[in-house]
Amino acid sequence: MSQQFSIWPLLFIFFIIYPQVTQWILRYRRVTALRTCEKNRGSRIITLIHRQESVGFLGMFSRNYINIEDSEEVLRAIRMTSDDTPIDLIIHTPGGLLLAAEQIAKALNDHPAKVTVVVPHYAMSGGTLIALAADEILMDKHAVLGPVDPQIGQFPAVSLLKVVEEKPIAEIDDETLILADVGRKAIVQTNKFVFDLLVDNMDENKSREIATKLTEGRWTHDYPITPEEAKEIGLPINTELDGHICNIMSLYPQSGKGRPSVQYIPMPYPKVPGTKGN
Repeated sequence: MSQQFSIWPLLFIFFIIYPQVTQWILRYRRVTALRTCEKNRGSRIITLIHRQESVGFLGMFSRNYINIEDSEEVLRAIRMTSDDTPIDLIIHTPGGLLLAAEQIAKALNDHPAKVTVVVPHYAMSGGTLIALAADEILMDKHAVLGPVDPQIGQFPAVSLLKVVEEKPIAEIDDETLILADVGRKAIVQTNKFVFDLLVDNMDENKSREIATKLTEGRWTHDYPITPEEAKEIGLPINTELDGHICNIMSLYPQSGKGRPSVQYIPMPYPKVPGTKGN
C-alpha cells in the first residue's frame, strides 16, 4: 500500500528551519567580515546600525533608534578593548535617546587610542553627537551628519523659546512655559557636552563655535550636513572611506527579524588585532 505524500514537513522546514539557518549564515558572514576588517585596519570594529524602517509580515513598519541597550553593548565592547587598540565605530542611525548617545560618546572620548567614527550613509542627531567624540570622522563623500539641537517632545527646544519670546506671557499656556524652561536647560546642557567632547582635540574658541552652531537651532533637525560643510564647520572629516567597511554595511539588509543593531567580536583584545599573539 503506497504512502500518501504530506507537504507539512516541507512547510515546517521552509517556515521554521530555513529562516533560522539563513540568520545563522548571516551572523557568521558578519563576524567573518568584522574579523577581516579588524585585521586590515588593526582596530576593534563596532557596528551601530539602525534601519529606520523595515516591513514586517503584515506590512507593518518598525523604527529603530539609539537606545539604552545599544549604549550598554557599545560600552561593554569598549571595556573589552585594550587602551592601545584603536576603535572604529561604524554608525548608521537617525538618532535616538540622548542619554544613550551621550554615554557612548563619553566612553569613546575617554578611550586612549585613536577613535574613528565611520559614516557610510548617515548619522543624524544622536548619531552626530557620537561622531563628535571621534579623533576622525570617516565619511562617504555622499554621507551626511545632522544638527544636535535638543528636541523637547515633538518640538525643537529653540522654537519653544521663540514662542515665549514673541508672545505675551498671558497668552502662553502653562505647558508651553514648562516645555520652554526645559528646552532652555537642554540647549545649555547639550552645548556644554558638545564643547567638552571637542575641546580635547581642538582650540577652545573653535570648540565653542562648533558647539554653538550645532546646538543653537539654526537649521531644522533633519538638515543634512555634508562632508564639505562639516569640514567648513571645523570637524575632522576624512572622505577616503575604506571599501572593506562599506562591504560590512551590505550584511545589514533592510529587513530581517532578530537583526542586532550593535555587533563586535565578543572577546577581550589584550593586543592590537593582526599582531602576533592574536
